[in-house]
Amino acid sequence: MTHVPVLLNEVIESLNIKPDGVYVDLTLGGGGHSYEVLKRLNHQGFLIAFDQDLEAIKYAKEKLKDFNNKIIIHANFKEAKKHLIELGYDQVDGIFMDLGMSSFQIDDSERGFSYMEDGPLDMRMNQNNPLTAEEILNTYSLSDLNNIFKDYGEEPKSYLIAKKIIQNRPLKTTFDLVNITDQYKTGKGHSAKRVFQALRIYLNNEMHVLETVLPEALSLLKKDGVISVLTFHSLEDRIVKHFIKENVEEPYIKGLPTLPKEMPLRYYNKKPILPSELEIRSNPRAKSAKLRAAIKN
Repeated sequence: MTHVPVLLNEVIESLNIKPDGVYVDLTLGGGGHSYEVLKRLNHQGFLIAFDQDLEAIKYAKEKLKDFNNKIIIHANFKEAKKHLIELGYDQVDGIFMDLGMSSFQIDDSERGFSYMEDGPLDMRMNQNNPLTAEEILNTYSLSDLNNIFKDYGEEPKSYLIAKKIIQNRPLKTTFDLVNITDQYKTGKGHSAKRVFQALRIYLNNEMHVLETVLPEALSLLKKDGVISVLTFHSLEDRIVKHFIKENVEEPYIKGLPTLPKEMPLRYYNKKPILPSELEIRSNPRAKSAKLRAAIKN
């Protein structure tokens, strides 16, 4: 079970790590990015990491066991600001997020994230969440399922797939769902990719949490502190892009004079940083990755 962090060097470079700085990993996952941060800190530097997935924490604790200057907290990153302030960290030097799935989450068929292997329709990032993908698929209305697949998966056949799901209830396994999406395959890629993405995003409330966390992260940064975010699909990238833009670029209203003012952030790189062809060949899961970062003024 190997987790390969995406755009690792680029994320670390964007953070401009100070050896005695305080850094926050909001999505610990396999711990690959945190490991590289900790390697660059001295005994005064510190890392606080969050993850809602107990399996991820177990995996990362083993990877990071040689470092003492860290705290790992089992919590969704929407609760990060509260925990940081309780710990006495109301200002930090860098905050980073990797919004992708960890390899061990995808590869474990029992988690239900993969459409390549048969397993239970789970898809929970936090195993304490009472709601599962199975319950959504077997109890939600046609309208609700259609909206989930359309809004969070941008699935062009959302209505037909939702209708077929209702006709074939109850669904028990991931392959039960794949057997339905295979009937409506369009374009390149796996027939179930968009539907699985949509269920995962909806079930784990990913878009709303991201929209909430970004301004909180900005409020926690010191002057010249960095926020660095790695996204893997257009919905979350759009949220990050717009958040940075509205905090970097002064709003302009045509025909009205505006006084120049200092915006909260400045671009680290205006365009997203993308993986190289070499990285994509060695780690195909990097293909859709985009890194956006900004610096606190």
